[in-house]
Amino acid sequence: MADQLVELTGITKSFPGVKALENISLDLYAGEVHALLGENGAGKSTLMKILSGVYQRDAGTIRVKGQEVEIASPKAAEALGIVIIHQELNLCKHLTVAENIFLGREFRNRGILDKKRQYEESRKILGDLNIDLDPNTIVGSIAVSKQQMVEIAKAISVNADIIIMDEPTSALTEKEIKDLFHIIRLLKSQGKGIIYISHRLEELSNIADRVTILRDGQFVDAMRFSSPEEIQGNLEGIIAKMVGRDIKDKYPRTDAPLGDVVFEAKDICTLTGVKHVSFQLRRGEIVAMAGLMGAKRTELVRAIFGADRKTSGVLRIAGKEIVVNMPRDAIANGIFSVPEDRRRDGLCIKMELYKNITLPNLDLSSKRGVLDHRQELELSSRIVETLRIKTPSLTQLVKNLSGGNQQKVVLAKWLLRQANVVLFDEPTRGIDVGAKIEIYHLMNDLKKQGIGVMYVSSELPEVLGVSDRILVMCDGRITADLKTSETTQEEILHYATQFKGDIA
Repeated sequence: MADQLVELTGITKSFPGVKALENISLDLYAGEVHALLGENGAGKSTLMKILSGVYQRDAGTIRVKGQEVEIASPKAAEALGIVIIHQELNLCKHLTVAENIFLGREFRNRGILDKKRQYEESRKILGDLNIDLDPNTIVGSIAVSKQQMVEIAKAISVNADIIIMDEPTSALTEKEIKDLFHIIRLLKSQGKGIIYISHRLEELSNIADRVTILRDGQFVDAMRFSSPEEIQGNLEGIIAKMVGRDIKDKYPRTDAPLGDVVFEAKDICTLTGVKHVSFQLRRGEIVAMAGLMGAKRTELVRAIFGADRKTSGVLRIAGKEIVVNMPRDAIANGIFSVPEDRRRDGLCIKMELYKNITLPNLDLSSKRGVLDHRQELELSSRIVETLRIKTPSLTQLVKNLSGGNQQKVVLAKWLLRQANVVLFDEPTRGIDVGAKIEIYHLMNDLKKQGIGVMYVSSELPEVLGVSDRILVMCDGRITADLKTSETTQEEILHYATQFKGDIA
């Protein structure tokens, strides 16, 4: 039997107003991938932050390789061979790959930085992992998938045997995911133990040996599987245990009368790579933007919302031309955005929940130019209840909410205003299956209200399951306009790789 690397027993942790973990136990063996599953707010990240030294437990014991230990800091965890690769990558983008791998542990020769040795050691680690990357490359110039490989190389450089991966595939393409899985299998063969957190349950059959399910800070179940087919056959049961109920419809759809054209973009070009894009959006329909990474879908959404400058093109609301040079122009015309990077572009994470909701709505919570604190709380309370945002209070800092609840806060601030168009950019990335379904229901509610809904998604099953129409982008251009009920994943991928084509 493989050696036990980690044993967590009776782990309990509370924060003001909420019990995040209660009597949780989990273990990890050499050469296995142990998937840790649960909805947002289930306690997965809290448990892993305790194991990696970010948080201190209130109760329970931690054993590493049979020895009971105290993990007072991330540095202490690293010394024990424990590293965590966060969903939000922790890299210095202005430094090289080699400098990032050995940051804080630089090689020196007589007090002078030994860049040559650092380069050689980095090249060896990358080579052992079959990662084709020059150690002298600036990290900010490479794709997110490659940056993730740098994080893995950092873990190997400290001789980590216990590697925690938190949503490692959330920003990767299908090919990049396959490359990552290859590296995970390589790490398993080297006797590394991996705790794998993901909301993309279809991935489990490719890599997981065991799963542990948490719900509301409590242990629900642990299962070991003997084959990928066994995992695949148990996915519905796993989902039911995660959310505490059966999920009968992963992609709920609502029929609504197709109305007039509510929004039109004509010949949109930007310095960020959008090339002569034109399309219409009708009331009562959900239009998905599909395409591979780099297709410029996010850049198009940012241009429509006024976050990026357009070099040409016209926007119209209900047939009337509008000028959108900055986000406040879009907001004034009822165009709202739920951005891809919610923490950077959609939230003030160090501010309270209610302030995030009312910040773009100060005119609704003011009297004669004076902010009405009571009105702020009333408006926020109503929308928090409507969206079922899980929080101990309206004054909770947004950074302390789970990813799914943070996403709801981004949407909440717009639902206080009259919308014509809502732009969603990867709205379900990094959130659990239950929260995803709630987002789909919210999209359907907007659709029924006659609001135009456009969203970017890299998950083709989601695109086919939720949308009414699909615009496919490749290399900054729209290459197909497809009716969802009449297309397939294969056809979408065909148009997503049409680098020289465009629809008439």
